[in-house]
Amino acid sequence: MDRCRESAAPTRRDLLKLGATAVVAGGVIAVTDLAAPRPTVAQTPKRGGVLRLAHQLDPVGLDPHQTISFATMIPLSFIYSRLMKVKAGPLVKPGTYPVETDLAESWTQPSDTTYVFKLRKGVRWHPKAPVNGRELTAEDVKYTYERFLTIKGNGNRPVLEMVDRIEAVDRYTVKFTLSEPFAWFLDALAATSTWIIAKEAVEKFGDLKKAEAAIGTGPFMLERHEPNVRMTFVRHPYYFVTGLPHADGVDLTIDADPASRFSGWLSGKYDFGPEYQQVVRRTDLDIARPRKPGLRTAEYVWFTGGYTAVKLDQEPFKDVRVRRAMGRASNWREFLESSPHALGQGAPNMAVPAASAEWCIPLSELTSEGRELYEQDIPAARRLLAQAGYPNGFKVPCESTAGYGPDYVDRMSIALKNYKAAGIDTDLKLKEYGAYISSTIYGKFDKMTFGLRGAWIDPDAYLYRTLMPGQPLNSAGVNDPKLTEMLRLQRRTFDEKKRRDLIFDIQRHAAHHAYYLYDASQKVVSAWEPHVKNYGPNNGFDYGGRMMAVWLDR
Repeated sequence: MDRCRESAAPTRRDLLKLGATAVVAGGVIAVTDLAAPRPTVAQTPKRGGVLRLAHQLDPVGLDPHQTISFATMIPLSFIYSRLMKVKAGPLVKPGTYPVETDLAESWTQPSDTTYVFKLRKGVRWHPKAPVNGRELTAEDVKYTYERFLTIKGNGNRPVLEMVDRIEAVDRYTVKFTLSEPFAWFLDALAATSTWIIAKEAVEKFGDLKKAEAAIGTGPFMLERHEPNVRMTFVRHPYYFVTGLPHADGVDLTIDADPASRFSGWLSGKYDFGPEYQQVVRRTDLDIARPRKPGLRTAEYVWFTGGYTAVKLDQEPFKDVRVRRAMGRASNWREFLESSPHALGQGAPNMAVPAASAEWCIPLSELTSEGRELYEQDIPAARRLLAQAGYPNGFKVPCESTAGYGPDYVDRMSIALKNYKAAGIDTDLKLKEYGAYISSTIYGKFDKMTFGLRGAWIDPDAYLYRTLMPGQPLNSAGVNDPKLTEMLRLQRRTFDEKKRRDLIFDIQRHAAHHAYYLYDASQKVVSAWEPHVKNYGPNNGFDYGGRMMAVWLDR
């Protein structure tokens, strides 16, 4: 078997054509239905200006191999590149995630377990000491992923744990040998954790946690980090795509207060919606539109959703009836209706989030026990608890964080209120966000946790990382031999239709056993000013990928 995909670097002419076809008249891009293309207006991109965005939290360090936090991965997306990337821009329908080459020029797959990448020639590191703008080589790729797989504390290691050996065949050729077939390998290389790093930076600074060590080959360079205030980025003068980025810089203002962010946006402080992924609350749209004539918006379903994990090897959660009782107590519709982002619009999440539309199993295709998890029935929940030996319910500690902001706290309050209505009283223990992201999400909690998920763009990551025994993010401790075999089989299946069937089976099985409980993903509205051109929103942390070809017309 020999698979190959070629992808030459886009030329300036290609980029001009893209800019011309992407300036769409009208305010809302209909992304939940495949609306016909709207009329286009040819415009020539302008160079200059600074893109101004809001960011919700200060980074949890800047070493991509030391955290999985969105607060870190978003800033890193401006600085670093990887071998593959998710295609970005206004021609990409939000909720779709086509993969294309980034630092790689092309790739071949000589066998099920072998991939060979040809690197682009002339890619330059940022002109900063100690790397000083030298050319990127295959040795950099080899060093990066060997560090990725061996450094202690890398919660992202499962993304590439199937890699057995990395070889720098020559200056511009890298060969990966996998321990087993992995149909999602190219998607894994496009993850916003597989950034290529410089060995010299690690050797000089000891790690990559500090701003001065953040040296990459990405479209922008980190100029300054004022903790809890802002991060400023300037254009990489030798970026490998000719003519990009169009903007001279990016200003990322760190503001944990949603009211303050919205006020700043109304006053013209930001070029994009003030929430995560450039979203604006639906409750704020009526206020914003009169103040922002020509505002551009797009609607799509978020990956982000809430989940409850419990210790499956401990009482009372060993009993599936208890877990099903929690499902019967839950009400994902109530969450959507109360959400200022959604105002009732959204979809229930399975083990694969609803935002991954082609891979998320329809609710109707679950077993009857699985479907019941999504239909609130408090009396039924109480009956299940009584059958499990808890006619009077029970009290249980629950760990979480307030670090995601007040909207998240409201979401969590709804979940815990409904559990209590069924007889499950929680003793909530809130951790500081940094502590939560480095402990609780890895299963370091007593009995139960409520949290958010939505970090990845491929379905395998949601399934394998949370359901496979031994995985650090399998916080519930799922250990189901039948499920384990299904997880392995879908990874080895290159036929997409067969793989989808397997992934549906996995989700059906996981819901039947109520291994985790999921609420819903909101259908959100991303917004950007009319002077922002050639921009298209999407899920994921790759702000840099979505901003590099944006230009400002003001």
